[in-house]
Amino acid sequence: MEYKYFICDVFTKYKFSGNQLVVFPNAQGLSDWQMQSIAKEFNFSEATFVFPSEHGNTRKVRIYTPTTEVPFAGHPNIGTAFALANQGMFGDLNEGVNIVFEEEAGRVPIKIQKDDSGDIWCELGAPEALSIGVAVNKELVGSVVSLNESEILTTTHPPQVASVGLPFLFVELPSDPVLKKARINMPLLEDLLEETNVSYIHLYCRDVDEFDIKARMFAPLDGVFEDPATGSANCALVALLTQLDPHDDLEKDWLISQGTEVGRPSILSGRTLKVEGKVSGVWIGGHSVLVSEGTLNV
Repeated sequence: MEYKYFICDVFTKYKFSGNQLVVFPNAQGLSDWQMQSIAKEFNFSEATFVFPSEHGNTRKVRIYTPTTEVPFAGHPNIGTAFALANQGMFGDLNEGVNIVFEEEAGRVPIKIQKDDSGDIWCELGAPEALSIGVAVNKELVGSVVSLNESEILTTTHPPQVASVGLPFLFVELPSDPVLKKARINMPLLEDLLEETNVSYIHLYCRDVDEFDIKARMFAPLDGVFEDPATGSANCALVALLTQLDPHDDLEKDWLISQGTEVGRPSILSGRTLKVEGKVSGVWIGGHSVLVSEGTLNV
């Protein structure tokens, strides 16, 4: 049977940058095993498989890395919304369109619109409220990312697990040069996984050039040694930083850079809203570009 697919680059306006994604817009008939095998065959950070809604929303979407299915991820939602909208599946975008994807983590609302240049822009809302997990000893974290303990900042937070649908370990570093030299020590990563049950590591520093945040995300145990753009991680990160901000009420925009170290520069735009001391909304958005399309015989 033939299945149509689209390949797009996400969190960029330019081909061959951003984060690659393959989207199967009509995946009915594919088994779990087939979807996992297809994701491994393309070997991008993620692949998405689109099904009719089961609960009255726009579509159901399943997301696979090369090794496993995940309940939520950022760039797959942005890229899937873009791919479907780019094919005219949501009608006229000039006034903006709001859709909802059903995923394992919950309902993912996405706003699709055209910017001043006529390019499609998509922004998602996190499917879950911010949850803050365990803090991790910075000596262990430093050894895992091949940095000195003194190069890990703890002024705002210690190395900290947090999630808005998918958990990551967040580690703040003092500067871009320190961020650039980070390397994963695979044997020690296994020790970190045993302690935290989290193997996704999101390193970041603040205020680099025009960006509020510059980030790198490593998930080698999931077949993704370094991710060019991670919407779910940055969504949780800006929510965490907003929650830790001393202001009880705060509305903030975030401009985020990722992917330069792997030659796929990406730009993500975040928004957070905090009311009476609690984060009440977090969004991440960006552009995408269609690279190719084809059919897969299964």
